[in-house]
Amino acid sequence: MKHYKIVGLAAALLLVISCFLPWAYYTDIDKHFTGFFTYQNMYGKPAKAFIFLAVVSLVLIYVNKIWAKRTLLFLSAVTIAYTIKTFVLFTSCYSGVCPQKEYGLYLLIISVVGLVVASVFPDIKLIEKEGE
Repeated sequence: MKHYKIVGLAAALLLVISCFLPWAYYTDIDKHFTGFFTYQNMYGKPAKAFIFLAVVSLVLIYVNKIWAKRTLLFLSAVTIAYTIKTFVLFTSCYSGVCPQKEYGLYLLIISVVGLVVASVFPDIKLIEKEGE
């Protein structure tokens, strides 16, 4: 994939932007939750972790070393797992109340998929040593 760095940059920027957008709306308390705001900080601030993962992933995308690409694959797996955990946490029903999923949560998922695509298809040239 020739343009994986552009895809990675766009996905990382979308990931950061999605952290500030509404993720879920809870009708019983009449509040929109984002990556930085939850009622009485019940779900923590997962946006801090997502921004950290996006920045580190972006740095690793632009480092042209094989160890960076392998680390990026591992980091992408961690990001996927944390995204699934966050999605389940923010959209689970409780006491008969089911929150409404908002566009920020969907943008989060799309951006994480973009980061995974950029990490799975790096454009790196391997040099073969003579005699091997």
